[in-house]
Amino acid sequence: MNINVELRGVTLGVLQADHVRVGPAGEEFMLDLAHVCGEIQRSHSVETLAEKEPIRAVRAMFRSWGVDPSKYRPSSEALSRRVAHGKGLYQVSNVVDIGNLCSIETGWPYGLYDRTKITPPILFRLGLGNETYEGVGKRMWHLAGRPVLSDASGPFGSPISDSTRTMVTQSTRELLAVIYAPETAPARSIESALSRLGERLTRFAAAQVAHSGLCPLISRLPG
Repeated sequence: MNINVELRGVTLGVLQADHVRVGPAGEEFMLDLAHVCGEIQRSHSVETLAEKEPIRAVRAMFRSWGVDPSKYRPSSEALSRRVAHGKGLYQVSNVVDIGNLCSIETGWPYGLYDRTKITPPILFRLGLGNETYEGVGKRMWHLAGRPVLSDASGPFGSPISDSTRTMVTQSTRELLAVIYAPETAPARSIESALSRLGERLTRFAAAQVAHSGLCPLISRLPG
């Protein structure tokens, strides 16, 4: 499943997994989650989070696209701020919670999508003036000028907030995961993040990783 990248300043890490079992997060995972959240709370306030290098790099990436990261906050920063406030992470399902945990660890936005609901070709671009979608949480998002993943049916994902059309549900068996990393991030760091995501999906959601990497799944459009 190829992704063409129109926007500059980003490297997408892509993972495909099959035979995923979506359900409640187990006790072992919750201990892992509690440990990471505890480390963030002990080490950072909401104010000092902005000084973390990954957070700063993602905000710079947004600004390079003409997007104000304080107005349209990257999902990774929004999750980290919630943890720093002592509110913890939302508990949705084992698969979604794994993505959120990996996101606050790295400081990069993650998107997890039901692959059967996506019709190639896929493009990472800025939203057009009339584009909208129903976001997870039932909020209608206006997408003009915001970074989006789109397929043959239009936008479905974003490093800000994803759509309900391709969101992970109890019936999801085939998964597409995308890491929206700044291009300044070393390739080995993104590959390590993909590996850890795959290990957790295998361990806590019985997934079988079919592919994981930066290239060859990604090609850049000329210009």
